[in-house]
Amino acid sequence: MGFFDFFSKKKKETLDNGLAKTKETVFGKIARAVAGKSTVDDDVLDNLEEVLVTSDVGVDTTLNIIHRIEERVARDKYVSTSELNNILRDEIASLLTENNTDDTTGFEIPAGHKPYVILVVGVNGVGKTTTIGKLAWQFKQAGKKVYLGAADTFRAAAVEQIVIWGERVGVPVIKQKMGSDPAAVAYDTVSSAVANDADVVLIDTAGRLHNKIGLMNELTKIRNAVKKVTDTAPDEVLLVLDGSTGQNAFEQAKQFTKATEVTSMAITKLDGTAKGGVVIGISDQFKIPVKYIGLGEGMEDLQPFNRRAFVDSLFGE
Repeated sequence: MGFFDFFSKKKKETLDNGLAKTKETVFGKIARAVAGKSTVDDDVLDNLEEVLVTSDVGVDTTLNIIHRIEERVARDKYVSTSELNNILRDEIASLLTENNTDDTTGFEIPAGHKPYVILVVGVNGVGKTTTIGKLAWQFKQAGKKVYLGAADTFRAAAVEQIVIWGERVGVPVIKQKMGSDPAAVAYDTVSSAVANDADVVLIDTAGRLHNKIGLMNELTKIRNAVKKVTDTAPDEVLLVLDGSTGQNAFEQAKQFTKATEVTSMAITKLDGTAKGGVVIGISDQFKIPVKYIGLGEGMEDLQPFNRRAFVDSLFGE
């Protein structure tokens, strides 16, 4: 069976459309980088380095990629510029494989225990609540019983948004009044999920980053609260980042990984931006799996991140 037989045609179209601006920009820059050149020499590599850095891949990851290409050029003796896209595809795919980014094709949770509890973290405005709603829909489509917890109790809008998503998707939302203890909301959510034999719990948390110590303490309290219900919880801490912010997403990832143990990432808003290269850099630098990418407004436009499909879409199959 071919790869895209199971990575469905519709998903591939969504991915291609979502990455169209990034692909157009990167290909345009690469074309200028190799203009008038027939082989990959030092000048081409210098120009390519600039292309990758300005495409939000990040300096450290860019240097890693360039080093890999230099080794390949030295080994093969002659590499034509027409081969460059294929080489980039191969080396970036290998890089992502080495950095704990596995291919996935669906919304799955590990077998063996339930509920599977996911704490969702990230600053306000990155698409955190929308990602929670889309995840709830995707899990429900996969036949899972889902509960949502509105533990961002500091913003009335956050609670309202979760409630709206719960109604839209058709899943229960556990909430308390504004200003309530977020840990208490998380505890109630997981308790209700256990009592009702739910499969998945998604808990929204406050999107503040101005006080790292406060954020760390709050998330620790939430962790301790849910662990009182089931000692495996939380099973996952999902950091949501806005891909359209480019290097700012790097900084947010740095701050959140210092404040709490992040185990997975979702990178949103990749459609409509030329900054899709940020996915490569974040995957490489933080060694934390990018699990989902957001490619549009529709429910189905949140996709599991598939390293092979992503790189093929960006640099050609």
